[in-house]
Amino acid sequence: MDTTTSAGHRKIELQSAEDFSYLIANLRRAAAEHISEAFPPVPPSVSSTSAPVDKEDELRVQIEHLVDEYITRTFTLAAPNLVVNGLPITNPTPFLSGKGKNGKNKQAEPEEQHEPFDGRKRNRVMELVKQEEELLSEIAALKRRAPREAAVNWGEKVRNGVEGDERELRETRERVVRAVEEQSWVEDERRKSVAPRVVEDGKKKNNTGVLGDVGPLERQEGVERTFAGVVEALGRLKGDMPAAVARMERARVAGEYVVSER
Repeated sequence: MDTTTSAGHRKIELQSAEDFSYLIANLRRAAAEHISEAFPPVPPSVSSTSAPVDKEDELRVQIEHLVDEYITRTFTLAAPNLVVNGLPITNPTPFLSGKGKNGKNKQAEPEEQHEPFDGRKRNRVMELVKQEEELLSEIAALKRRAPREAAVNWGEKVRNGVEGDERELRETRERVVRAVEEQSWVEDERRKSVAPRVVEDGKKKNNTGVLGDVGPLERQEGVERTFAGVVEALGRLKGDMPAAVARMERARVAGEYVVSER
């Protein structure tokens, strides 16, 4: 068989040599059954007039011989495409040779060959076994230690996150309070400076407005920017408050779990 053609195909895998022997014996048994159906054996006690008995026996023997050659040739050609436990079948003759009575084959047992003892390979096997045991011990230790460490690390991260959120919340609240106090002080000063002038102008003019023709105040743009920033900060604070409360609740649950595990 062309090796270049068969190299691209996957070989048929057998688990043991007995599987190959079973395939050959099973095929030969099926062939013998079909031959017996087509050419039933003639009993030995026949009359002298039954001359064609010898010819039928000769025909049966010829057919059995041809079938046996066909089976032998088939498995001989198929052997290069078979592997027994990962090893190729280099010589299928021990599986195909040997015939007993009545055309039944006696399969020869394959010869077992043992590799010479190699101390280096034995040492290598012992090293691998030791390495496997060490890895199993390390895995067992990690299974005991890793969950606790992961819970502690996660709890610390949550606590740090909650502390940062609380710190940011306090700073935002302080900025808002300062901005509100500054805005109140500015409003008070503005009222104090504007009220006398409005009263005096009201006496001189019949002005229906409360502030009359009061012009723009000093630092009015800065006050407006500060007030807008305060309103924006209050909006952010209102939006971040539920998330901060949820994180604090998760941190509390995680802290209780870590403390209870310890």
